[in-house]
This record gives sequence, C-alpha cells and structure tokens, in this order.
Amino acid sequence: MKAIEIREYGAPEVLVPVERPLPVAGEGELLIRVSASGVNRPDVLQRTGHYPMPPGVSDLPGLEIAGVIESGDAAAMAAAGLKPGDRVCALVAGGGYAEYCVAPVPQCLPVPDGLSDVEAASLPETFFTVWSNVFDRGRLQAGETLLVQGGTSGIGVTAIQLGKAAGATIIVTAGSDEKCAECLKLGADHAINYREADFAEEAKKITGGKGVDVILDMVAGDYVKREVECLAEDGRIVIIALQGGSKADFNAGLVLRKRLTITGSTLRPRPVAFKGAIAQALKRNVWPWLEQGRVRPVIHSVFAATEAGDGLPSGAARAHALMESGRHVGKIVLTWN
Repeated sequence: MKAIEIREYGAPEVLVPVERPLPVAGEGELLIRVSASGVNRPDVLQRTGHYPMPPGVSDLPGLEIAGVIESGDAAAMAAAGLKPGDRVCALVAGGGYAEYCVAPVPQCLPVPDGLSDVEAASLPETFFTVWSNVFDRGRLQAGETLLVQGGTSGIGVTAIQLGKAAGATIIVTAGSDEKCAECLKLGADHAINYREADFAEEAKKITGGKGVDVILDMVAGDYVKREVECLAEDGRIVIIALQGGSKADFNAGLVLRKRLTITGSTLRPRPVAFKGAIAQALKRNVWPWLEQGRVRPVIHSVFAATEAGDGLPSGAARAHALMESGRHVGKIVLTWN
C-alpha cells in the first residue's frame, strides 16, 4: 500500500510517500480501505518529535480515517452491526496516513447519511475530543455559556456547533476579525479578537459580570490566569493542549472562593473501551444532528496525500504547512485513490 511516513523529525518536507505492507487486523479489529484521512495538530507534533506514540502503535501519522471495511474480526463486527463493504469512519491511535488502516471495532462509526468520505474523515478526532472534554469532563448543560479558545481550529468549529446544538451560549476567541466573522457564521454568539481585546474582560462584559461556565482551552500557559478570573461560580476549565506552554500562574484563592474545577485530558493513550464509550455517545447524541444538518463538517482544504507540489514531496507535507500557517478555518483532509 501507499503511505506517508515521517522520514525524520523536522519540517513538513519530512513527510514522504512510501510503500508499506498492508497491516493485519487482529482480534477486535477491522481492516479499512481508506478513502480519506483527517489532519490534526497532534500529527504536526508527532512529525516534530513532540508527541511520542503509545507502545505498539504504527509509526505512520494519522488519527482519523474514513473508508470501506475490507475484513476483520467477524464476531466483533457482527456485535457492532458492521460488515465488510460498510462505509465507516474511525478514530485510530496512528497509521491513518495510508491506503489501508487497522482500527478497533468500538472506535468505528457508520458514515452519517448524506456525508462524503472526505467529510466523514474530518469527524472522529475532533468530535471524540470535544464530546469527551466539553460534555463529559466539562459537564456543559443547556443554558450555560461555553468559551472556546481558538474558534477556527478543527476543535473550535466542532465545539461551536456541538455546544450550540446542545443549547449553550457560545463565546469564541480568534486571531483576526475575519476569523471572528467565520465563527459567528458557524453559530457562535460572540467572537473576541484576542489580538485586540482581553478575552477575560470581554467575556465578563458579555455575561453581565457573571462569567462563563465552561472554557475549552487549547492554549494553557498564561491564559489560565485570565480564565480563572472570567469563570462563573462552579465554572470548569478543560485543558486539551499546551500551545502557550505547560506552566501556569493563577490565583488559587479564586479557585477556592468560586469552587472552580481545572481539569484536562489527552485522548490518544486511553484504552479502547474508553474511546468506544465516547463513540456510542456520539452515535446516540451527535450523529442525528449531523444527519439532520444541525451540525456539519467544516472542510478548509483537501490534498491528494502522495501528490507532490509547491516544492514539497507530498500533499501531506502541503497540508502540514497549511496547518502551521494558521490560515485555515476548520479541517484539512488527505485523499487516497
């Protein structure tokens, strides 16, 4: 099969096309013929050597795929209501940048009615992450206010839509007026250009001084201090990335007085059963929203995975260059012939 491997740690050009043997599905797994692979920030971190893989995981990057079931554990498939030939999307721990990929059955979901494989490939990583962190850990409820840091990222556009569909008021931050406008088009109620205003002060104004109930934080670092200040009583911060650094200095007295919760998580190393439970929650709660059009995939760009161009050796390299530029709104996807 064709695949994209990380030749060495470094810039996007280290993502090169190679030939690899087909992976073999084991107990409780499926072999999927991949049509499309989602590109995510952890792929960039893996490429640069800052995101070590869990033991036993493929060295190929890629955490989400969509395609057709080729073969696999027949009993596990039957129990999940799946069969060879079904179109599925899947969350995987690695190996997604390839024409074939193995996925645990519990982490596979049927492609929602009306969606293409490119659209389906953009779902698993961000939808699993947002559901697990905003709804499970953050306990967001209808009528509450959610602040999303980085509203135009893949995670951001998903959090806006899922939070809105669940009945929350959505505030986002973004780095330009144009990106703020895109967030509002997606359903955000308020958008703050963090280059021109203090998001904490703006969030307090928007909420009439009450503060926000839940914050989805992909920055951490010095953002945490201001997030503690703009949370409502019993508010929750959920940290899922450290783009601003891992050290935070904040007023612990506010945490006590307002009964705040500061939590966080990473998804990749969690066991299959944990991810399978998220998959079932998505199937029950979110897949109907997708099929009704209340929530939609937001695709910024699609690249042929192994096709060279713009001085780079592969479409995957161009996809990573785009992601690192920060110009995208929504998801970037690779396709396979």
